[in-house]
Amino acid sequence: MTRHKKYVLTAMCITLCAVLPLPLRAFPAAGSTILPMHIPVLLCGLIVGPYFGFLAGLLGPMLSSFTTGMPLVAVLPAMMAELATYGLVCGLLIKIIRTKNRYFNIYASLLPAMVAGRLVGGFVRIFIFVPALGESTRLAFWVSSYFLTSLPGIVIQLILIPAIITALEKSKVI
Repeated sequence: MTRHKKYVLTAMCITLCAVLPLPLRAFPAAGSTILPMHIPVLLCGLIVGPYFGFLAGLLGPMLSSFTTGMPLVAVLPAMMAELATYGLVCGLLIKIIRTKNRYFNIYASLLPAMVAGRLVGGFVRIFIFVPALGESTRLAFWVSSYFLTSLPGIVIQLILIPAIITALEKSKVI
């Protein structure tokens, strides 16, 4: 893939981070349940590579916050850390994991990246931005917001991302 194509795909993924959540704003908490910003960042890491995925994870939420007001500035640092970790980890793993089964490669890159991103985002949110809460409240908050509330979004990602990559490969975009 040429450098220019990498730049264009990364810019598209960053833009999608701002555009995809817009229709969901009509529904309370839909963004934190469906996780629309996560999909372009994970795709960027898997398709373009770890550094571009990291960049998309940092700049996507920032662009969305500055242009649409979501995510809120109070949540922005944790979301940037989480998404940047997604892009970096899945981009690194897809380069390292080389089996003959393409779907295994994708899932073996996606799942650890999703866990790592949630751990990093949760750490930033709980230990840096919510220090006034008690220990049990912090852990309960992290588990509920990063795993239980977002479960539908996680399922959507695990279904859509391999399908999108397959479609892009069949159409020779990647």
